[in-house]
Amino acid sequence: MIAVISTAWVAPGLAGPALSAEIAHVFGWRWVFLGLLPVVGIAGSIAVPALARLGAPESAEAVEHRVTDAVRAAAGTAMILAALTIAVASSDAPVRRDLIAAVLIVGGLAAALPALRRLVPPGTLTGRPGLPATILSRGLLTFAFFGADGYVTLAITATRHDSSLVAGFAVTGATVAWTAGSWVQARLSDRWEGRRLVRTGLVVILLGIIGMLLMLQPGVPVAAGIAAWTIAGLGMGMAYSPILLLMLRQAPPGREGRESASLNLADALGTAAGLGVGGAAVAAWAGSDLGRGVATAFAISAAVAVLALAITRRLPAGRTAAARDFEHD
Repeated sequence: MIAVISTAWVAPGLAGPALSAEIAHVFGWRWVFLGLLPVVGIAGSIAVPALARLGAPESAEAVEHRVTDAVRAAAGTAMILAALTIAVASSDAPVRRDLIAAVLIVGGLAAALPALRRLVPPGTLTGRPGLPATILSRGLLTFAFFGADGYVTLAITATRHDSSLVAGFAVTGATVAWTAGSWVQARLSDRWEGRRLVRTGLVVILLGIIGMLLMLQPGVPVAAGIAAWTIAGLGMGMAYSPILLLMLRQAPPGREGRESASLNLADALGTAAGLGVGGAAVAAWAGSDLGRGVATAFAISAAVAVLALAITRRLPAGRTAAARDFEHD
């Protein structure tokens, strides 16, 4: 089922980059994002009535203040990312700029950390073996991939001065390869351990990021970067789904929904942090050497991928195939 869901990315991945490039050229880049709003409305009109028919949850967890904590975690993360942006922005008053950034970081940590501790399993922030490490590994995975993916097109267009259409090939390649990787992990899940699949996917992503770093050099063809990021998409497909299955295997009975929410939170925060930190790195060098800023963003993502690899040693052993759960029934 997860592989089938990943396949839904293929059509947007094939048509989206070229269509977005044309919209940005004719109407401006903002319309690429505004054009998504009708899609959200259509999807919501289908999903909301179906969710309403499910009725109220039976679990007492519904009375917990998880929405408030989620808002605090999101606000705190936004404050920290804003602080990074302010810290690297050009200004005639660097002391005042640094003071504002420091206040935002302290305030963001004070708001986000206590909320996160209540939203995720105990020990997640320190990578405790088992379910906490599984949740953390998803956040690190999305940080590593999307922290680089967000600047692939910039690397091709602004650093190597190629067209947005060519840059779209890298996005398309990664999207299609992600789907292929998802089907590969589905095929291997009855023979490979889940943590082996995650570890292999992370190694492939790391190789893709290194390939993008090499592409920034004038002597390396842009096609090599497109191939490298396509390979990274394959790794993401192999690593992404097994983490969900590992989480479901470890979640206590009746708490699968809560732990799924924790996993989705780690997923979203990892993506936001990867894009935000990479954006700060790019902004820091935008006025002098944009290529160095993009290289820094890629290097940060690579470092996080290495950290994620270290965390995979704390993932639970065992295969992710559903058949294993019924072998001894």
